[in-house]
Amino acid sequence: MLPLPLPGPFHHEKKTITMIPEHHIIQIANELNLLTRQVSRTAELLKEGATVPFISRYRKEMTGSLDEVQVSQIRDRMNQLGELDKRREAILASIREQEKLTPELEKAILAAATMTELEDLYLPYRPKRKTRATMAMAKGLEPLAKLLFSQGNFDPEEKALAFISDEKGVESVEEALAGARDIIAEWVNEDASARARMRRLFEREAAITSRVAKGKEADGQKYEAWFEWTETIRKAPSHRILAMFRGENEGFLKLEIAPEKEMALDLLNRQFVKGRTPASAQVEMAVEDSYKRLLGPSMETEIRNLLKEKADQEAIRVFADNLKQLLLAPPLGQKRILAIDPGFRTGCKLVCLDREGKLLHNETIYPHPPAGQWKQAAAKIFSLVNAYQVEAIAVGNGTAGRETEQLVRGIRFDRPVLAVMVNESGASVYSASSVAREEFPDYDVTVRGAVSIGRRLADPLAELVKIDAKSIGVGQYQHDVDQKLLKNSLDDVVVSAVNGVGVELNTASKELLTYVSGVGPSLAAAIVKHRNENGPFASRQALKKVARFGEKAFEQSAGFIRVNQSVNPLDRTAVHPESYPVVQKMAKKLGVDIQTLMQDSTLQKQIRLEDFVDDKTGLPTLKDIMQELARPGRDPRQKFDVFEFDSTVNSIKDLREGMILPGIVTNITAFGAFVDVGVHQDGLVHISQIANAFVSNPHDVVKLNQKVKVKVLQVDVDRKRITLSIKEAAE
Repeated sequence: MLPLPLPGPFHHEKKTITMIPEHHIIQIANELNLLTRQVSRTAELLKEGATVPFISRYRKEMTGSLDEVQVSQIRDRMNQLGELDKRREAILASIREQEKLTPELEKAILAAATMTELEDLYLPYRPKRKTRATMAMAKGLEPLAKLLFSQGNFDPEEKALAFISDEKGVESVEEALAGARDIIAEWVNEDASARARMRRLFEREAAITSRVAKGKEADGQKYEAWFEWTETIRKAPSHRILAMFRGENEGFLKLEIAPEKEMALDLLNRQFVKGRTPASAQVEMAVEDSYKRLLGPSMETEIRNLLKEKADQEAIRVFADNLKQLLLAPPLGQKRILAIDPGFRTGCKLVCLDREGKLLHNETIYPHPPAGQWKQAAAKIFSLVNAYQVEAIAVGNGTAGRETEQLVRGIRFDRPVLAVMVNESGASVYSASSVAREEFPDYDVTVRGAVSIGRRLADPLAELVKIDAKSIGVGQYQHDVDQKLLKNSLDDVVVSAVNGVGVELNTASKELLTYVSGVGPSLAAAIVKHRNENGPFASRQALKKVARFGEKAFEQSAGFIRVNQSVNPLDRTAVHPESYPVVQKMAKKLGVDIQTLMQDSTLQKQIRLEDFVDDKTGLPTLKDIMQELARPGRDPRQKFDVFEFDSTVNSIKDLREGMILPGIVTNITAFGAFVDVGVHQDGLVHISQIANAFVSNPHDVVKLNQKVKVKVLQVDVDRKRITLSIKEAAE
C-alpha cells in the first residue's frame, strides 16, 4: 500500500495509509497529471479527516502545494473509485454464486475501468425478469438458437421441425424460429463488445430530435423553439439539452436520441452476420429486432443519462462560479445601516441595525400608491438616520425598489449617508426559514427580510450562508440537475469562500461558523452557546474550552478563525497556531516582539526564509506566513464600490432601443449574462454580444456583480424581454 515516506520538500511525517489501494493512487495521479506521492499524501490526509481548505492552505509541504481544486478532485475521484470497487465485488459475488465465474471473466471484471464496462460484463448474468428470450429458452429453443447463430449452410425450417412440441408449447416451425431469434436478439444485446461499439456510434453520430407533443401546441408555447428541432448531440449545448429535457418532463415535447438506423444496423450486421446462408438471414432478422427492441432503447437511455450528466455538470459549474462570485462580493463593512424592504400596497418595512448587525428599531412607511405618503415617509427616514446615526441605507431591489431609491436619494441628510440598491434575491426565503425564526422569534417575515437586506450590504458572505444556495437565484436550470451533486458542489463553494475570507470568532453566526473547516453544525452551536454564557473569546486557544472541541477540530479550524481583540496579534491573521513558534523565532532573531515585526515591512525584508526551514515547516508555509505578516487579517475581497442606475429609467416602458445604460451583472449562464438596468426585469446579453472577440465561456469576460455599460438592442414590453449588448456599448 502507498505511500512511502516522501523525500525532500514533501516530507512531513510518517503515517500509513489504510484502505487506499495502490492502483487507485496511480490511476488518479495519471488522470490528474500529478505525482503519485502528491496523491497518496493527500489521500492520507483526507482519510484522517482533514478538510480541503486545511490541506490546501496548511499542508503544502506534504502535498506539493496542491490547490483546493486539485485536492477536491482527488477526494471525489477516491470516492468514485471506491464505489466502483464496491460494485465490482458485488458483481463477482453474484456470478460466483451462480457458479459461472471463469478466470477470463474474472480478469475482465477486475480490469474494467468504468461502471459502464462493469455493467456490460454483468448483463448476461444479471437476474432477469421474464423476457421473450427466457420464455423461448423454457420451451427448449436455445439449441436451435445456437444452431442458427453458427450460420452453417442448412435449411432453418427443416431444423426447426425437431423443436415442435405440444408439451413445451411450440406449435409451428415459425414459432420455433421466432423463439430462437428472440434468444439471439438477447445475446446481441448482452454482447459487451457490441454494446461498446454501439455506445461509441451513439456518442459520435446520434442526433437529438424534438417534436411537440400532440395537442400541446398552445400550452407549450415557451418550448416553441423545439417543436421541430434536430441537431447532433455533440454540438448541442448543455442549456439546450436541459431545456428540451424539461419540456419532455412537462409533457410538451417528445424526444428521440439515435443515429441513423441503417448505420447502426450495418455496424451490428458486420459483427454478427457471418455469411449469406438462410441461417444468416435469420440472424440478421434477430439483429434488427435486437436493435429495435433492446439494444437501441438501452443505448438511448444510456446516452440520455450521459447527456443529462454532462449538462448537469456544466450547469452546476456555472452555478458554482456564480455563487462564489456572489459570496465574495465586496462588503461595505461594519456600518450603522437603515435597511428598507420596499413595497407598494403593504408599505416599506424599515429596520435600523447597529455596526454588528443587531436589530435596534423597525417600523413601516407608506410612500407609494395607494397611500402615497411621500413626505411623511421622507421625514421618517430623515428622523431615523439622525436618531440612529445611520451611515448607509440599503434598499432592496425588488418590487418598488427603484421608486424607494428615488425617495431616499431625494432626501437631504445632515451627514454623509450612502444609499445602495441591494440584491434581495433569497431574502424572503431566509425570512421564512427556521434560522430566521430562531434569530427573530418575536418579529414577522417582513422585519426579518429587511434585516437580511441590511446585513447583506454589510457582509454578503455572512448573510448569504444562512440561505439555501439554490434560492439565491444565480443558477441555470438548478431545479433540473442532480440535486445531490448540486448540493455537494455548492457546499464546496461556500466552504471555500468562508475559509478563504476567515471568520471573526466573537461575531460570527452559528450558520457562518458551521462552514469553518473542522467545525460543522454541532460544534458551531456549541461555540455560540459558550460565547453567550461566558462572553467573548479572548484568543484562539480559548476555543479548546468549548465542549467537545478537541485537538483535531482545533487543528482544522484555528487558522481560519480570527480573534481581533486577542492580545496575541497572530490570532488576527491566517497564520496557523502550529506556526506561531516560527514567527516567534523570526522576531527573536531580529530582537523585536511579534507586534513590531508585523508593523515594520523593513524588518520583514531582513528575514531569510531558508534559516527557518525545518522538518515540519518548508518554504511554501514560510512564504504564506510572510504574506500574512505583511497584510495581517486583510479581507481578500475587493473594496466596496457604489453603483447607481440611470435615474431617468425606472420601468421597462422607459427603455428605448439604442440607449446606453449602466447595469450590474446578476447572473451568468452558458449562453450569456443577465444584467439589471433598474427596471425590475433583467436583460439578456447573449454570449455573442459580450465581447468583440469570440467568447466560449461568459465567465472569462464578465463576473457576477460587475458594473457594466450596456446598449439596449430590443425591448418586448408585453413579454417582458430585454435584449442588451455589452459589445456595442463599448464601440
